[in-house]
Amino acid sequence: MGQTIGQIRDNTTRARHLYQRSKQQHFAVGAFNVDNQETMIAIALAAQKLNSPVLIEVSDGEVKAIGLHNIRDMVDNYKQEYGIEVYLNLDHSPSVDACKRAIDAGYEFIHIDISQADHNASEEEIIAKTKEVVEYAKFTGALIESEPHYFGGSSNVHNEDIDYEEIKKTFSTPEGARSFTEATGIDTLAVAIGNLHGKYPVPKELDLELLERIREVIGCGISLHGGSGTPLHYFEDAARIGVSKININSDMRYVFRKTLEKVLADNPDEYAVVKLMPEVYGAVQAVVEEKIKAFGSADKAIV
Repeated sequence: MGQTIGQIRDNTTRARHLYQRSKQQHFAVGAFNVDNQETMIAIALAAQKLNSPVLIEVSDGEVKAIGLHNIRDMVDNYKQEYGIEVYLNLDHSPSVDACKRAIDAGYEFIHIDISQADHNASEEEIIAKTKEVVEYAKFTGALIESEPHYFGGSSNVHNEDIDYEEIKKTFSTPEGARSFTEATGIDTLAVAIGNLHGKYPVPKELDLELLERIREVIGCGISLHGGSGTPLHYFEDAARIGVSKININSDMRYVFRKTLEKVLADNPDEYAVVKLMPEVYGAVQAVVEEKIKAFGSADKAIV
């Protein structure tokens, strides 16, 4: 069931107010990926319990698996059922057309990521296509996020250590951040300061001094991708400095699978899958609650 343009604009206005609150009150909003209904339930339960605003986000692959409009309807249903402040984010969308479809469907947050489809895309191409999405989004008021180059890693569990000397070559710079945000007019810049997609055998290390210098020279929102596997104190500091959005995926996927494996092993004769899932989404809920507390967004929801 689709939304009217009035409803969509009301939701995006609320989303913009949330971003303003996050900057003024120094908390970050968790953006949590879903690829199944159980994960969505876990996020909704955590948001309800801690009275926290949340973003539910889906990548291009997750959209194809569940359906662009199906996800919109599911989020709206859980928003009403649980009485939570929740928004929908299209994550790492590789094309302008996909972003436009999500804007039309009422997604409040849109991440255009041209380098996702082409790691060698030029900054000129990325700027041009980002500007096209920014312009298109003015009709609904959706908030647009982007970055000037490819962001490494993948939302999975990795066995290799992190090569920070290599990763540092892709770090954001204050000059580059200011230039890109001014050229595109985006609402959110996805920065690279040591954050990396995926879960690794060693903790991630964030360059908070670099984050502070970036925060000083740009006025738009800042997001951290690749939050999984990051010591929680980095999140607390990042929110204090002025990060408004932190993405989490692999930590949830990991505990989902490990708990599901345990539940299946403990219940070899149970074939009603629905009876097995509460323990699974309970484990995922615990991960989401841990992040919400570190982000400082508990008791920040306005329903």
